[in-house]
Amino acid sequence: MKLLLDTHALLWWFFDDPRLSVRARTAIADTANEVLVSAASAWEIAVKFHLGKLPECSEAVERFEELVATDGFTPLAITARHALRAGAYPTAHRDPFDRMLAAQSELEAATLVTLDPALAAFPCARFW
Repeated sequence: MKLLLDTHALLWWFFDDPRLSVRARTAIADTANEVLVSAASAWEIAVKFHLGKLPECSEAVERFEELVATDGFTPLAITARHALRAGAYPTAHRDPFDRMLAAQSELEAATLVTLDPALAAFPCARFW
């Protein structure tokens, strides 16, 4: 299975947070699955950290690429194709990070690992 981690799922993985479902944790840990981490998550973590919304994430900001690599995850860059799809969604959902993750999930045929019910408005497979 190809998985794309929503930002909260990634952070909960990094912090071994019990809010990450057992089902999601098991799928992420399964080496048979490819786990993608979007550049949008790096962007979202950095923005929210610098706004003071994620003060506990200094290490995630400073060592993002290293943490992703250490866990064996695959970085996913944002392409023009992703951006065009994210911008074209007809939904009223305005969060740019959610829109990008939904577009990447759809276009990369990856299941989005997310607890966020707002992402049900997008045409991407979700898993929790």
